Parts: sequence; C-alpha cells; structure tokens
Amino acid sequence: MYKNIFDSHAHYTDKAFNDDRENMLGSLKESGICGVINCGADLESSKASLELSEKYDYIYFACGIHPEEVEKLPQNYIEILKDIAKHPKCVAIGEIGLDYYWRQDTKEKQKEVFENQILLAKELNLPIIVHDREAHGDTLEILKKHKPKGVLHCFSGSVETAKEILNIGMYIGFGGALTFKNARKAVEVAEMLPLDRLLLETDCPYMAPVPMRGKRNDSSLIPYIAEKMAEIKNTDTQSVLDIATENTKDLFNI
Repeated sequence: MYKNIFDSHAHYTDKAFNDDRENMLGSLKESGICGVINCGADLESSKASLELSEKYDYIYFACGIHPEEVEKLPQNYIEILKDIAKHPKCVAIGEIGLDYYWRQDTKEKQKEVFENQILLAKELNLPIIVHDREAHGDTLEILKKHKPKGVLHCFSGSVETAKEILNIGMYIGFGGALTFKNARKAVEVAEMLPLDRLLLETDCPYMAPVPMRGKRNDSSLIPYIAEKMAEIKNTDTQSVLDIATENTKDLFNI
C-alpha cells in the first residue's frame, strides 16, 4: 500500500459527501493520506472549509471565490476573505481564477475578482490556487503581471503555457484527467514537467481517475494518478507521491 499521499485540492464540503462525510474523512488516513487541502469556492464554502480543518488534524484549507461565483458578492468580500484567511490552518487563497467554458458573460467581473484576490494573497504572503478553464490567455496575462506564488490546478493547457507558468515560479497540479484516454496534452505537459514542480490532487468529488471514472472521487484514488505519472516519468509510484507531498508542503508552508 502507498503512503505519504497529500491531496492538494479537494472539495469535501460538497453536497456529494453529505451522507457519509465523517466516515469518509475518518478513514482516509488508513489509505495512506497524510494531508488534504480543502478549497473554498465562495464565502460559504470557505467558512465550511475552515470548520472542516478544525475538526480533522490532517486537513488544511484555502478560501476564495471561484470564477463561477463572482456575480452575487457583497462589496466587502475581500475583507471577509481576509478575516477567514487569518485562521492558522488557511494555507492559500483559492480556488480562484477564470472560467470561460461555463461563463462568457462575466469575463470582466471574473478578471477583477481574480486580480483582487491575487493582491490579497500577496498582502497576506499566501500562495494562490488557480482555476483556468478555456481562459489560458487572460489567466497567463494576469499571472505574469502579478507573479504570485501558487499552483495551476487541474492543468489543461499546452506545453507552451505550462513553460510560462513554470517561468513565473508556479507549480502545476495534476488530477484524474491525466489518466483519461484523450489526455494527450496533459501527458505531453507531464513529460516536460520537472518533478519538483508537480502537485497531485483529486478535485473531489469530481474527476475520478480511470478505472473509477464517472464515480465519486476521493483522496484515496490519488495513487492511480501517481501510477500514471510514474509511468510517464519512468520512475516508481511511491517516489512520485513523496516528491509531490514535499512540493505541497513547501508551496503551502505546511
């Protein structure tokens, strides 16, 4: 059995876990999980992530506004996030970024909220966790402007974009999509990526890796992603898990 597994991006506050959350989270250590970063998507889930981190010693959290949630924000949302982020187990501002796949109509608002949260992260000396879906150009432009610490989670861009991200000094997160049959671009990026810039993640309950694709995801499935990465890198799976865990602790100061 694998050990020393750190899930750098989870959503255990999601309603998909409402029926068995405590049992699930109580059992993860038995699967070799040493840490989880639970990410907020709005003010409510950011506060819920804080509460989860207080309940479980191995859970840390990030607070942030996801690009799909930018419309109904109170004017003082940055002050509210700042207050949440003062908690000792808050390790990042996230999940933040741009999503032009689901929302084309809020592009300008998305960019404004993204930049405001990057500035907050820099003020608090925290890394950011970035969501970028079909918005590679604008995401890269904003990141190059501010040069934050952080990770591009669930990376879906090209090798060229990945190299730009690495040049900024950021990390790249891989999840279940790396194991999918059509993951040609992700595999090319993985081939190029230095292992010292790799994070592993689930984005659970979404994006379960093959052979569990289509089912509810959880942190115990990360070894499937690590096995695929080890195959690409011609190394062993436990080494990939160990390096990714070390990288996660370095980036998030854990």
